[in-house]
Amino acid sequence: MAGSGRGARDSTRHSRRDFLLLAGGVAAGAATLAACGSGPSSGSSGSKPTTARYHSAPGLEPPLIEVVTGAGAPANGLVCLTPGGPLLADSAGNPVWVHPVAQSSANLRVQSWGGRQVLTFWQGEISDYGVGTSGEYVILDDSYRQLKTVRAKKGLAADLHEFIIDGAGIAYFTAYRHYTTDLTRVGGPKEGDALDATIQGIDLGTGSLVFDWSSSAHIPFSDSHQAYSSDAPYDPVHLNSIDFTPDGKLLVSARNTWAVYKVDPASGAIIWQLGGKRSDFDLGPDARFAWQHDARTQAGGAISLFDNQADPPEAKQSRGLVLNVDESTHTATVKTQYLHPGQALLAGSQGSVQHLSNGDVLIGWGAKPSFTELQADGTMVIDAKLASGTSYRALRFAWAGHPDGRPAVATATSNSGRLFAFASWNGSTETASWELLAGSGERNLQQVSAVPRDGFETAMPVPKGVTHIAVAALDASGAVLAQSKTVSV
Repeated sequence: MAGSGRGARDSTRHSRRDFLLLAGGVAAGAATLAACGSGPSSGSSGSKPTTARYHSAPGLEPPLIEVVTGAGAPANGLVCLTPGGPLLADSAGNPVWVHPVAQSSANLRVQSWGGRQVLTFWQGEISDYGVGTSGEYVILDDSYRQLKTVRAKKGLAADLHEFIIDGAGIAYFTAYRHYTTDLTRVGGPKEGDALDATIQGIDLGTGSLVFDWSSSAHIPFSDSHQAYSSDAPYDPVHLNSIDFTPDGKLLVSARNTWAVYKVDPASGAIIWQLGGKRSDFDLGPDARFAWQHDARTQAGGAISLFDNQADPPEAKQSRGLVLNVDESTHTATVKTQYLHPGQALLAGSQGSVQHLSNGDVLIGWGAKPSFTELQADGTMVIDAKLASGTSYRALRFAWAGHPDGRPAVATATSNSGRLFAFASWNGSTETASWELLAGSGERNLQQVSAVPRDGFETAMPVPKGVTHIAVAALDASGAVLAQSKTVSV
């Protein structure tokens, strides 16, 4: 790196007030507003900011995330959110990777494909009745380069609710088909518009359709709890999650039948139904669930799900629910339930429950703009709230991101007239600190300071008398990862 010698450091300390006036930071008690930007994204002068703004990344405006800490340390990894565009955030609520999209996004997660970790998410348009009317799934590598886009076959649109890749490279996802049918049995017209919730399986290597499952062929209207409305197509089933069982079958959640199904991926037959009007299992006390999302297999035959209990309301609050499911006795009993530690949250849609490697459980509260990490006994570890938007799911994964591009740098002057450099590198998980390089020309830059990374964007005071600056991202050992372009000041 040209001019990387250890030059004289700027000995003038910038004041905390200077930085707050320039960056718009906010802090209050145990809660921290992370990703502090230069001002509110909307509203009148003096209104509370809801999104961050960055000098070095002016096109990115993720929501502020308020995080309250409790007992213990959060699990390792980043939280995957979709409050608009895909967002990776750390446990303090700081954005790590922000990815704007043209319309909407959902279902960001880390998966394995072809022996490597990838990021997957849905992007497209969401109808006012809650399904994807146009859209595709995107697969990115660890440098955030697009490896593949996956679209539904047979003229359908890939739906936002699920996209999961098995060990053979088959991606299973939801899609919806409109069809005309007799809806008089549910209070509708003789020839009404209905939705057939389907599952497609596509071989990612060849692009061929290898699985095509239609809920209308297996689940009768009489199983549905959904009321007919002339304002939307009738949606009797509404599939919203797919998972794999230990014996190689599919575990499928259907919101509007209040049921979870075990499906044979070879024949398409429903092996059993848990919950709903025709449950194959006797449900123990408090095991009944309604309008649920995110059914997942757990160790020992257990199944976890987000029990919305709305909409319309069936209870006063939503919960994370873990059921002991015995396929031999056809019984299901409550193993654990998780409630929000501070208030009775009732989410009419969306939501997730994820068991983490350290034994904690992460609850995404769906239509409520919150996610909570709890210890196994329900003790709160962190409770976070988005200042704007909601996230279909909140999931935590280990992720190592190595962006293709260079770090970004910009300058701005505080109200007191002090010049600051601002450094960021969207998606980098290795950056531990930032080095400021400055000099009287482009070719004679020297290091003048090095500071720890401070959230998405880090501020550093610029010495007087310099004409050019750059920043370098350093890893935990102090090695240079990459350097920004040089800018004049």
